[in-house]
Amino acid sequence: MFSGNTKQRILWTLVGNAILAFGLYNIHSLSGVTEGGILGVTLLLQHWFGISPAVSSLIINLFCYLLGWKLLGNSFLFYSTIAGVSFSAFYGFVELFPPIYPQIGQHPLAAALLGALFVGIGAGLSVRCGGASGGDDALVMSVDHLTHCGVEKVYLFNDLVILALSVSYIPLPRLAWSLLTVILSGQIIGWVQRVELPFLPQTV
Repeated sequence: MFSGNTKQRILWTLVGNAILAFGLYNIHSLSGVTEGGILGVTLLLQHWFGISPAVSSLIINLFCYLLGWKLLGNSFLFYSTIAGVSFSAFYGFVELFPPIYPQIGQHPLAAALLGALFVGIGAGLSVRCGGASGGDDALVMSVDHLTHCGVEKVYLFNDLVILALSVSYIPLPRLAWSLLTVILSGQIIGWVQRVELPFLPQTV
């Protein structure tokens, strides 16, 4: 039914989203240090205009996926569907268990570093395989497709803009940890996308 290359991409998409779900549940959901990307936009809209993230995130994510589909084609939609569904399934699974270290929020440096590692590797594998786990990834992949400037640079620019706007309502110390983790995660995503390893699929 699927070629060997397609099966490999599906497998690594699943692995990436398992890693991403594990990290978001055990680190980011407890530490509150990541406010970049679409999450940051929805929080800004909620703070300044009273728009619920339930509404804004749906609209923004839908727009990003449609843009990705338009620019990157049906293959993007196929792998993004697998990524999105598997992320939700894996996150639902890890939620069945208590967090491994609930006190991680008391150690913001460790949370920022570990969070960046899990997001960087998890999202990076999905991007490498041609799919997006979330609207952030879809937007970055689309912009990179148009500009060819590298996903890590697009992630960095996107997150820096959102974090800069977030200064209006988020305390600077907390924002500093957010800045650290988004810079690192974007660089790791770019590295995972480019690195040549025999067991990983070729970069799309």
